[in-house]
Amino acid sequence: MSVEHLTKLSKRDLNELIEAAEAAITDGSGLGWAKVPPRAALERYWKGVLVVPSRQLFVARFEKVIAGSIQLVEPPSQREMWGFAAGLDMHFVAPWARGHGLARDLAEAAEVEARERGYKVLNLNVAQTQKRAIEHYERLGFTRWGEHPKYALVGGKMIKGFYYTKDL
Repeated sequence: MSVEHLTKLSKRDLNELIEAAEAAITDGSGLGWAKVPPRAALERYWKGVLVVPSRQLFVARFEKVIAGSIQLVEPPSQREMWGFAAGLDMHFVAPWARGHGLARDLAEAAEVEARERGYKVLNLNVAQTQKRAIEHYERLGFTRWGEHPKYALVGGKMIKGFYYTKDL
């Protein structure tokens, strides 16, 4: 098992990342999708992540295959007042690789990177339906500070979302 900070994706890495994301979405992890989007959409998304300078992509490998990811999202440089805080996004582990500490390892790698880049706070948000993620973030020391009653629309039903923060 390992966690890597990727700055480019090989064809193999891209395929493994897409397959892991598809498995997580199918299992209900969401990632912003209620159902698995077309493969071309996922391919565009993951390729796009690496061209956005404010996003740092970390992947976890299980048995040498990409099994999950997390992104450290840095604030825009023109937002001086918010420049002390970074965010976490697209944190998931495929169902077939869960139970080995990869989610924790990914979060810790992003947290270390955030500290090294001088951030003082990490922020994230999660849907109320993501019970495992909520427990995970609270175990990692994130504090829930608020909620949004209309965070997401899934199957015609509004889902509540929660906002978390952690001092670094």
